[in-house]
Amino acid sequence: MLQKLSKKCMIETHRMLKGNLMKDTLLDNLNEKQLEAVTTTEGYVRVIAGAGSGKTKALTHRYAYLVREAGISPANILCITFTNKAANEMKKRIKYLLGEEFDTSFVATLHSYCTRILREDIGKLFYPESFIVLDTADQKRILEEVYEEFNISMDTATFQFMIDKIRYYKNLITYMDFIAVPKEDIGKYEAKTLEEAIILRYIQKQKKYFGLDFFDLINFVIYLFRKHGDVLDKWQKRMHYVLVDEFQDITVKEFKLIRQLTEINKNWFVVGDPDQNIYEWRGSNMQVLLEFDQKMEPCKTIFLNENYRSTPQILNAANSLIEKNKNRIKKDLYTKKEDGALPEHFHSKDENEEINFIVKTIQAHTEKGGNYKDIAVLYRSNFVSRFIEQGFLKANIPYLVYGGVGVYDRMEIKDVLSYLRMIAFGDDLSFLRIVNMPKRKIGKTKLVFLKQKSEAENISYYEAMKRYIHEPVFKGCGGADFIQVIERLKLDAEELPVSELLQKLLIDSGYEPYIRESGDMDRLDNISELLRSIVISETEYGEFLPLITFLQDVSLNRDLDIEDKQDCVKIMTIHTAKGLEFDTVVLAGANERTLPSIRALEERQEDALEEERRLCFVAVTRAKKKLYITESEGFGIKGYTKVPSRFVFDIGDESILRTGSISDELKEEYRFQVGAVRVPGVANYAVGSQVKHKVFGEGMVEEIDEETKTYMIRFMIGIKPISFHYSGLSQVF
Repeated sequence: MLQKLSKKCMIETHRMLKGNLMKDTLLDNLNEKQLEAVTTTEGYVRVIAGAGSGKTKALTHRYAYLVREAGISPANILCITFTNKAANEMKKRIKYLLGEEFDTSFVATLHSYCTRILREDIGKLFYPESFIVLDTADQKRILEEVYEEFNISMDTATFQFMIDKIRYYKNLITYMDFIAVPKEDIGKYEAKTLEEAIILRYIQKQKKYFGLDFFDLINFVIYLFRKHGDVLDKWQKRMHYVLVDEFQDITVKEFKLIRQLTEINKNWFVVGDPDQNIYEWRGSNMQVLLEFDQKMEPCKTIFLNENYRSTPQILNAANSLIEKNKNRIKKDLYTKKEDGALPEHFHSKDENEEINFIVKTIQAHTEKGGNYKDIAVLYRSNFVSRFIEQGFLKANIPYLVYGGVGVYDRMEIKDVLSYLRMIAFGDDLSFLRIVNMPKRKIGKTKLVFLKQKSEAENISYYEAMKRYIHEPVFKGCGGADFIQVIERLKLDAEELPVSELLQKLLIDSGYEPYIRESGDMDRLDNISELLRSIVISETEYGEFLPLITFLQDVSLNRDLDIEDKQDCVKIMTIHTAKGLEFDTVVLAGANERTLPSIRALEERQEDALEEERRLCFVAVTRAKKKLYITESEGFGIKGYTKVPSRFVFDIGDESILRTGSISDELKEEYRFQVGAVRVPGVANYAVGSQVKHKVFGEGMVEEIDEETKTYMIRFMIGIKPISFHYSGLSQVF
C-alpha cells in the first residue's frame, strides 16, 4: 500500500509541477523505481537493472518523457545500445509512445552513431563521405589479395587468425597516423615482421577502396575528435542527453568516447546489469559500470529489482547461482508472480538418455495443448547442438537453429547488396562478386587482364573494363551488357528510392530470372524480406534515403531475421539467447569443460570463471515458467570424463529438484576436476597452439624447449620466450 501511495504522490506532484498533458499511460504503468529512473532527467544516473526488471521499458519511457514532457528535440538525444535488434525494438516502443512522426535516427548502436558522425566529417581524415563499411566477407577478400601478393597459402584458419591480429593491431590508436593521410602519402611505413607487413598491406588496400571495417569506425571518430576540436565541440553541443543501454557490455574505449560527448551538458543515463556481462572475451569491461558512480560524480544510482518475467522458483535458483560471484553489485531479484514448479536438474547416463528426457519433456508440453515455440533449448557451445538436432529429427520435433545463418550471410542477399554497392561505389570487392552473377563468360584470363590494367593505371577493375571493353580479350563475353546495366542504374539511383532501384536491378541484371531458373524459391523469399526491410528503413528515414547512406547502415545491421511463423522449438547458444525469453527453457549439455568452458578452466582466473557463471545466470533467467538443466555422462572433448557443471551445484538443493543417479565414482571424478589445476613446469600447450598472454595478447606457440622449460611464442610484437611456470597464459579455442 505504501508503495502505491508513494508512486501516486510522485506522479501527482510531477503533473502539478510540469502541467502534464501526456498520455496517462506513459507514467501510470511504471513502478516506483522505474518512475524515478524516467523522471530524474539531469546529471549522471546509473540504473542497475536485474534480468526481466523492465529496463528497456524504463529507458524508452525516459526518452519519451524527455521529448513529450520536457520538450527536448529527438535531434538532441542520443540513445545507444549494442545490437541493431535492440535498437529497432527501442524505436518501435518509442514510436508507440510518441507517434510515428518522431525522428528516432539517434536511437542506434555505437557503430551506427559513429558512421553518422563520419558521414559529416570524415573528409578531414582524407576519406570521402561515400566510404564503404567493410563486413567480414570484404575483409577476407582483401586478405586473399594480400596473401596472393605475398605468396601465402590461403585457408580459413589463417584468415580468422589474421583478422584477429588486425583487430589487436587496431587497438593501438597510432595506426590512424598511417591511414588518415592523403592517399599519395600512405605506404611510407616499414614493417618489421611479415605479420606486420600483411597488416599494413591490408590497411593500404582499405584506403584504396575507401573502406572502414568495424574496428575502424570507433577509432576514426576518436582520432577525429582528438585532431579536430571543432568537430568534437559540435557533437558535444548537439547531444544534450545521452542514454546508454546494456552498459555492462561497454569497452573502456567506448566509455571514453561517450564520456567525451557528455562533457558539456553532463546528462548521462546508463542502465545495465553486472550479472549479465558475458562479453569480456571481446573486450567489454564490467568495471566501467561498477565504478561509474566514482568516475562520474555526483551520480545517482537506482536499482530495478522487481522481475516481471519468471516465477519465484526460477528467480530463487538464479539468485542462488549468481550470489557465488564476488565481483558484482549485490541485489536479489524478486517477483509478485504466482508460484510455479521447481527448476529440475536431470543427470543422465549418456547423451541418448539426455535427449530422450528433453524430447519427452517437449512432447508432454504439446500433449497438454502447448506449442513447440514456447520452448527453447540453450547450450554453451555449438558442438552440443549435434545430438539435440539428431534427437529432434528422430522424434519428428520441428526446430529452428536460432542465430544460425543470418539473412545477410545468405548468398543471394550478398549478391544483390553487392549490385547496389557496385552502383554506388564501383569498388573492386563488389565487382569481383557479381560480374559473373549470372554468368557472363568473364573468366580468369579477363580478370588477370583487368587486374594488370587496374594496378598500372591506379583505377578500379570496373573503370578498367569500361576503358578496355573493346579489346580482343573481351570478345564474346557479356562485359558490355554489364557496363550498360550498371551505368543505367547509376542514373536511376539519383532519383529512385532504394526499394524501387533494387526491384529494377533484379530484372535488368538478369539476377531474378537466374534465381527463378534455379528453382530455389526460398532465395527469392529472402530477397523479398530484404526488400521489405528496405521499405521500413525508407519510412523511418522520413525523407529521400540516399543509396550510400542505406549501404553504410545496412553494413552495420546484421540482425535482420526472417520472421519465423512456424510452430517449432528454438535451439541456440546462450549468447544468442540474451535479451530473449521463453515459457520453458532447457539448458542442455551442462557439463564441466563445456559450461564453464575449457578455456575458462585453463585460464584458472576467477574473473573468467565468474563470467561463465554469469552466462549460466543469463540462461536460467530466460525462463518464464519452467526450467530444466540437463547433462550426461560419457567422454567429452579431449577425452575427458564428463561430469556435471559446478554451476548446477551452485544452485542450492532447496531451489532445484535433482533427478537421476550420480555414482560415487563420478562424484570423486567431479571433485578431482573441479579442484584440478594447470600443472606448472610442464608443457601444457603444443606447437601450433593459439594462446593468450596477459601482457602480450594473443600469439602462437612456435617451439617448445623442454630443457629450459620455455615456449617460444610469436606475438604481434615478436617472438618471446615464456616459462612453463607462467600462470598468465591460456589457450584460445
